[in-house]
Amino acid sequence: MAEKEIDWLARYQPYRRWAEIGFWAVVLSLQIAFNSVVAWMDVGRARGEVAFWQPLVWELSSNLAIGLLIPLVVLFERRFPLRWTTLPRNLGWQLAGSVAFSIAHVLLMVLLRHIAYALAGEQYRYGDWLAELRYEYLKDVRSYAMILVAVLTYRLFLLRLQGEARVLDAPEPAASDTPPAPPMPQPRPERFLVRKLRKEFLIAAADIEWLQAQGNYLGLHVNGHDYLLRSTLTEFLEQLDPARFARVHRSYAVNLDRIAEIEPTDGGDARLRMKDGTQVPCSRRYRDALGH
Repeated sequence: MAEKEIDWLARYQPYRRWAEIGFWAVVLSLQIAFNSVVAWMDVGRARGEVAFWQPLVWELSSNLAIGLLIPLVVLFERRFPLRWTTLPRNLGWQLAGSVAFSIAHVLLMVLLRHIAYALAGEQYRYGDWLAELRYEYLKDVRSYAMILVAVLTYRLFLLRLQGEARVLDAPEPAASDTPPAPPMPQPRPERFLVRKLRKEFLIAAADIEWLQAQGNYLGLHVNGHDYLLRSTLTEFLEQLDPARFARVHRSYAVNLDRIAEIEPTDGGDARLRMKDGTQVPCSRRYRDALGH
């Protein structure tokens, strides 16, 4: 597979987690800044009834609570994904998730405000909880939806950059007057069609170094590149040569020919150092497969 263009996605991967955290930090910081300015303008109209530092505490506590909840929203969406095929089944779960998000947001926000006010020698009063929860939910459901839109858009963008693979379709049988032959076992695929950045090319099954289950997709690691295949790890391994590929973890399988070193760890597990320099976890229950 010859691909001379710079693989920006591969360069991005080591910094991906920090970039994701930085994105939300910038978004929430801008929201704190803009909302605080608006609150200070309202404070000016209130003629000193509210201390200058209080609007900043309100916005900091609210957005910090949202920031702490974003990873949980991402995990919840992975458990109940929003796709066209899963929308009827999971939409109710997501609506319930928005309610839980709002309640958790309010509880964290109020706790942080109590702490901040106590440090300032003041006492924070939240008001009527039932009325305030209804009011906050009307705002939080929008925040929850915007977080989901941002996460799904980002995931789709990465998918387009990362590329998607599929098994080549079997050739159509030729028309004939003779009775059809009994069905034969499907041969194992030797190549896969990969689509990446509007380009299509083939990769050989023997070039796959390791595989990783990623939700509804399966990641194929090939010559330093990653491609996604819509399949489960169990289903896909049934199509590969068992003498060459073995499952080594609940979420990983490897090409046995590409293992450079097996490093045992405490507890009976191991780390597999592949010939390309990457590491793949190997759990104790699958280690016997490496000796076959």
